[in-house]
Amino acid sequence: MSKPLLTTVAVACALALPAAAHSRQITLSTTLNNYGGDGAYLAVYLTDAKGAYASTLWVAGGKAKYYKHLADWNRLSAGDSKRLDGVTGASVGAGRTLKVTAELADALIDAGYEIRVDAAVENMRDSPSEVRAPLTSTNAGKPQPGKQYIQALTFQLQ
Repeated sequence: MSKPLLTTVAVACALALPAAAHSRQITLSTTLNNYGGDGAYLAVYLTDAKGAYASTLWVAGGKAKYYKHLADWNRLSAGDSKRLDGVTGASVGAGRTLKVTAELADALIDAGYEIRVDAAVENMRDSPSEVRAPLTSTNAGKPQPGKQYIQALTFQLQ
């Protein structure tokens, strides 16, 4: 390997390793009530301390034509062209649990951010901001109740 290439690789590694050390994994479990309807569409996303959209963590439900029913998420994230890159899956049935894992920057934890979940079920009332859970280390592991379709949202930080 030539010295300039070796130097470039060394510098790239030195810059990348600290960035990797400043993030952590979050595992979210969203348990739905037995509401007696079809599968729910859920949008799990972050907002900052002012309530502005920060990023999408997961969207459950594969048909984009129904995303308009996830009203708060759809309105807040509309300008984010990457909002769905690799973060979609099937809808979630009544009484079931959606479990997803994402990487978050350490700087977001205990900094006023919120995890929000919008929910919508076909032929039933939409539930924007069904759950709003402050992204704090003290809330980790504590179930946050939903308003209508979600029994509880729990998150773990690794």
